[in-house]
Amino acid sequence: MRVLVVEDEPIMADAIAEWLRRETFAVDVVLDGDAALERLAVNDYDVLVLDRDIPVVHGDDVCRAVVESGAATRVLMLTAASAVRDRVQGLSLGADDYLSKPFAFAELSARVHALVRRARPAAPPVLERAGLRIDPARREVSRDGHWILLANKEFALLTELVLAGGAVVSAEQLLEKVWDEHIDPFTNVLRVTMMKLRRKLGDPPIVETVAGVGYRIR
Repeated sequence: MRVLVVEDEPIMADAIAEWLRRETFAVDVVLDGDAALERLAVNDYDVLVLDRDIPVVHGDDVCRAVVESGAATRVLMLTAASAVRDRVQGLSLGADDYLSKPFAFAELSARVHALVRRARPAAPPVLERAGLRIDPARREVSRDGHWILLANKEFALLTELVLAGGAVVSAEQLLEKVWDEHIDPFTNVLRVTMMKLRRKLGDPPIVETVAGVGYRIR
């Protein structure tokens, strides 16, 4: 689940990103509208957290570009303006949600989670496959009735594999969805995280490696 945060105040941008990463999102951060458009052109994001008043290219124009592109990216617009007319104007641009500053980080993450569900094909609130039961809202995982404690990246990795519905997910797709743009494509972090995940899931193994293609859970 990948999010782009566009916020021109570096401290605020880093705080938002850190909070969302704790929620297992892969988060990229930029500080102006031009950089946002560059990222949106090359990466697929589930949600765009967009400060409306940003330099170079205004947030309104970034929002319009996303809507006109037809991308599945959902837009959560942030602004210090709290008047009803400002919220209406932001939504009329095509934003999917609107949050006034200051805001509670818990509310921000709840709204991002809601937008992710809208950005992707509808999925049940609890995911089940091959004896696994995943509750994304509670971040709980069990296999055949036995609870499994996973680290954030392990949980996100397992969720992506289960959401694929038995299809093979490539290493590139997993790196893009579970980590962020700063990940080294030649790193072994995916292999190491997969090894830890398999160990915690126990026997018999359920995550299959498809040589030269990727991974899947049948």
